[in-house]
Amino acid sequence: MQEKSKLFLLPLLFLLAVHVGAGGGGGGGGRTIRNGWSNPSTLNNTYIALQAWKSAIKDDPKGLLNSWVGSNVCDYKGVFCQDSSVTGIDLNHGGLEGILVKELSLLKDITLLHLNSNKFTGTIPDSLKDLFALTELDLSNNQFSGPFPTVILQIPNLVYLDLRFNLFSGPIPELVFTKNLDAILLNNNNFEGQIPQSLGNSPASVINLANNKLTGDIPISFGYSSTGLKEILFLNNQLSGCIPQGIGMWSDLQVFDASFNSLMGHIPDSISCLEDIEVLNVAHNELSGELPDLVCELKSLMNLSVAYNFFSGFSQECGKLYGRNVGFDFALNCIPGREMQRPEPECDMIPGGSLSCLRIPSMKSFSCGAMLRSPNSLIP
Repeated sequence: MQEKSKLFLLPLLFLLAVHVGAGGGGGGGGRTIRNGWSNPSTLNNTYIALQAWKSAIKDDPKGLLNSWVGSNVCDYKGVFCQDSSVTGIDLNHGGLEGILVKELSLLKDITLLHLNSNKFTGTIPDSLKDLFALTELDLSNNQFSGPFPTVILQIPNLVYLDLRFNLFSGPIPELVFTKNLDAILLNNNNFEGQIPQSLGNSPASVINLANNKLTGDIPISFGYSSTGLKEILFLNNQLSGCIPQGIGMWSDLQVFDASFNSLMGHIPDSISCLEDIEVLNVAHNELSGELPDLVCELKSLMNLSVAYNFFSGFSQECGKLYGRNVGFDFALNCIPGREMQRPEPECDMIPGGSLSCLRIPSMKSFSCGAMLRSPNSLIP
């Protein structure tokens, strides 16, 4: 690692090193597209930022940073440039051990920062809010800790946020689901508390909240705003209450997984509106009632798991799923005459028997396209 004192002996080196011409980075460096001169001040700041970060890396088992020498930052391994400006950094699977430094805010042109599968620790510097060009931030599979890094939500153009497999804890802020994020990946942390009511406001196509310590109900707002959601995962939390009727409003939904929670009541009839649903997993909950045709008739269904609940039966249409090559797991419920069901004593007292989940009495009385205009109209 270079000494920090060398970081300030740079301006003349940069003016000599910057040049115009075609060609990629050498020695395994990042891809470079040079179409013109870049501001020497910007390049100088970029060099300062990367060398400051390099000095904060305690272990580099794969030697990824060996090429981070000299003023030509576009030749650094994992650094990607366009017009001699650093526009991306990808150090995925590097095994790097260290921290993020405040000088990273000097990377004014960076659009993506991918640090998947390293050993970065600590918290996220407040200065990252100044990365105005950043659209993709992947900090997954590291050892970051502390509360949700709200500074990330101040990055104005961010659309992809991946914080999976870290040690973040505390509540998820309401603001997360009000930002213009297309992917919100927060699974496998230690987040706790209730899911924010703003969930229904998110324009994201993918939301993953799995494997945390979230409690309470799935917000009733779920499904009543944007219809662009394709995947949502709640699995392996401590959620309770009902599956909201608004789930049927996610007309583009392809994957819904709320397994390994403590959800009760019936599967809402509005699920019949999910014409694109491929994976529906509500296994390992405390759901009850009869599994209706409305669910089993879903034409895009590829996998349906209702195992380890308290369902009392399923219709003839559900029995046809095997003939459609649909994976169907209904083990350990309370279905008479079926194999691998719960012992009768366990079925004598259905969990949540007194729980009142809002249901639409007859599916024939509404059109999915016009269904449930607002959650307020459904509150008795």
